[in-house]
Amino acid sequence: MASVLGTSAKIGGVGALGEEVWIILPAYNEQADLGDALAALSPLRASVVVVDDGSTDETSAVALRHGAWVLRHLFNCGQGAALQTGLDFALSRGAGVLVTFDADGQHAAEDIERLVKPVVEGQVDVALGSRFLGRAVGLPWGRRLVLRLGVWFTRVFSRVEVTDTHNGLRAFSRRAAQQIRITQNRMAHASEILDQLRRHGLRYQEVGVTIRYSPRTLAKGQSSWNSLKIVGKLLLGRLLQ
Repeated sequence: MASVLGTSAKIGGVGALGEEVWIILPAYNEQADLGDALAALSPLRASVVVVDDGSTDETSAVALRHGAWVLRHLFNCGQGAALQTGLDFALSRGAGVLVTFDADGQHAAEDIERLVKPVVEGQVDVALGSRFLGRAVGLPWGRRLVLRLGVWFTRVFSRVEVTDTHNGLRAFSRRAAQQIRITQNRMAHASEILDQLRRHGLRYQEVGVTIRYSPRTLAKGQSSWNSLKIVGKLLLGRLLQ
């Protein structure tokens, strides 16, 4: 359960996205990078909600200073749980297009307008960011290999033809967001979302985006061992369905 700490109608001044677009940032101990991420989103004039997933630092305070809606989990529940909290809240406020965006500075705010365009125009239900159709700046070869293996796994087991499986930059139509339910609270949620695209017959399209890696974001990212555990959880979930 999440509590609402603060509210704001918009972040920023006159921009291009419009009132129907909501941007959701799951955040856990992101005080160092969150301010820059929110400042980058400011020109878009979108409604922005930060889901503080039980942080022990000043994540919520930073978000409040930048005028975002702030929801707070009492305990750390995982990124999947934080995303579902944000999606539910944005839907309850009448969001028409819902964008998920990482709080650690990896994503480029300037990619969002291109990402939401096919959703706003009704061409697809979901737009998925792909670093392999765009740019992956500073991506080590080992992490690249793990990501490529994730693509293979998704194509074989979920039968979803994508080039990037664990990219947190996505755009959902209201209809799509209402149908998707994230039950994998932690990082396996990314593959779970793709699995649900096929299950619900949702139209999707990949859009090339830029991901920038830094020593801090690489240190927080998934290890190869964690990636294997994600695969195991998804396989178990498939067997129990």
